[in-house]
Amino acid sequence: MSDNTAGPAAEPISPSAPEEFGLVQVWWGDGKGKTTAALGMATRAVGHGYRVHLLQFMKGGTSTVEDVRGEYNAIAALPGFSYENAGHYGWHGFLDGSEDDEHEARAMGALDRAREIIQASADANLSTPQDADGPPEEGVNMLVLDEVLYAANRGLVDPEDVIGLVESKPEDLELVLTGGHERPEFLSDHADLITAVNKEKHPIDAGQGARKGTEF
Repeated sequence: MSDNTAGPAAEPISPSAPEEFGLVQVWWGDGKGKTTAALGMATRAVGHGYRVHLLQFMKGGTSTVEDVRGEYNAIAALPGFSYENAGHYGWHGFLDGSEDDEHEARAMGALDRAREIIQASADANLSTPQDADGPPEEGVNMLVLDEVLYAANRGLVDPEDVIGLVESKPEDLELVLTGGHERPEFLSDHADLITAVNKEKHPIDAGQGARKGTEF
């Protein structure tokens, strides 16, 4: 009996070097899906054997979100995919008991970390496959700076410093910037792709909190 399940078969993942990476992507807006889209794209890149790192600026956890999130478990199971979270507990500007000074300090620390990884990627030979188990300090093909634009919107990092990250990146590093409800005008002339994720309807407006498996 023939197999009628059409579609390409999955293949083993082995380190590979992308031939067309090097763009700057911006994902912003008041709708759900910015980080989700970036994670989906990162997973696709990892599936091709590319080295990807996720650096989160603002998502340090809240009383409604568990410290261990589904994406971290999935990332840990994938070769060539790593993550780190530099966010402070709580959410900047909310009466949640978190200290705004600590939010700023963590965001600035994440900015320095982003600079370090970008410089490491500039020093690496990205035209050759990167070690899937190697640390991001040895260079990556795609760097996702999650919620960096939210940090810029809130004045935790200077937009000029974000531009500096873009201008310092090597030409073959794919840089993905997410976050923020305000259009990052300062990146209009620096980004190759800008996507606005707009909200039409969201369950949070009806009192629905973050749900395990969809928001974390």
